Amino acid sequence: MNHSRSTALQQRAESLLPGGVDSPVRAFRSVGGQAPFVTRGEGAYLWDEDGNRYIDYFGSWGPMILGHAFPPAVEAIQEAATRSASFGASTAAEGDLAELVVEAFPSIEKLRFVSSGTEATMSAIRLARAFTGRKYIIKFEGCYHGHSDGLLVKAGSGVATFSIPGSAGVPDEIAHLTLALPFNDLDAVQQAFAAYKDQIAAIIVEPVVGNAGTILPADGYLEALRAITTLEGALLIFDEVMTGFRLSLGGAQELYRIQPDLTTLGKIVGGGLPCAAFGGRAEIMNQLAPLGPVYQAGTLSGNPLAMAAGIATVGHLVKHRAEVYAQLESVTATIANGVAEEAAQAGVSLITNRIGAMWTWFFTASPVTDYASAAKSDTAAFAVFHRAMLEQGIWLPCSQYEAAFLGTSHSIADVEATIAASRTAFAAVAEKLAAK
Repeated sequence: MNHSRSTALQQRAESLLPGGVDSPVRAFRSVGGQAPFVTRGEGAYLWDEDGNRYIDYFGSWGPMILGHAFPPAVEAIQEAATRSASFGASTAAEGDLAELVVEAFPSIEKLRFVSSGTEATMSAIRLARAFTGRKYIIKFEGCYHGHSDGLLVKAGSGVATFSIPGSAGVPDEIAHLTLALPFNDLDAVQQAFAAYKDQIAAIIVEPVVGNAGTILPADGYLEALRAITTLEGALLIFDEVMTGFRLSLGGAQELYRIQPDLTTLGKIVGGGLPCAAFGGRAEIMNQLAPLGPVYQAGTLSGNPLAMAAGIATVGHLVKHRAEVYAQLESVTATIANGVAEEAAQAGVSLITNRIGAMWTWFFTASPVTDYASAAKSDTAAFAVFHRAMLEQGIWLPCSQYEAAFLGTSHSIADVEATIAASRTAFAAVAEKLAAK
């Protein structure tokens, strides 16, 4: 593939933006090669500035569950834009989208829209501390909950990709209020509650980890987190920024039949526009200003363009719930398993973790159940695989520690092309491994 235009654009970007990117997860440093500069997307495809077409398996990191430029969302955005992009005042659309979210998530009685997942998780934790009168938070190693100071402790996603232990600029006085524990380790949770008796405000968890690669909860794990938080007077926060509306209409909590106290949502809720939300029990949410003493605000929260796109997207998911999620399950299983079979044929060690339309191929022979086991993956092999797939027009997440996503616009032909491309890519990986 020719990447000359993207290369020139990258060089210009590096003179203007740190690393040439506005988010480190877009950088190709961990996989090598040239990051394409995208010019447009439609359905399951992206086109770059050099005219190359790619089958997209990161979907703007999750929200393109109905494909790029989903026509009803495009029409809704265009219509809303004719009336102004922002008012800084309330609109009926905020309530319209809120009703759809509450219908999908029974644990959410009230919610508030914000503009990013980072805002949602940051605000949920502030609310949990105020409601409980406690200051410590439990999170899990490899789980990423946005880049607010207290949540960059042993975070996954880009932090893991670039081997950053936390982040410079986060004072120890803030970091020490976050207790980072291994995912799927109940003993560690019990020990933390014993050591910090009546001091832990909340557990925040990705119910299915997506930011260290896809990692599923062990049987009974989420149920145990629910039980211990209830017993200890702490809140349980499900970070469903990635899993909400993707694993099912009601996210991971619907699949696992767990009702958290607070939920954070993002990605899909705004139909691909900057939008997120946090919500939960009314008695907790009513602590927010102007009703209560917890301050949180955002000038562009609930902006009309994001509300319009969200109503079109979530509304479609609600209306077509049965067929959408059945299709996603079937097609994703076909591609995840088909590529895994090609790895086996090539003699390449590969573990496939999948749930619904979300999965990760880990280049390791051992089961991946937490961040420590994910970190044993052969990232050099993944880099070879990623580059070989990209050169064949298959765009995967550019990190071993990110989940891949599929949408309703991916066809069987796309899946077949992807499996065929993986055969060539695994041959390149096997050759590289043999040369070690």
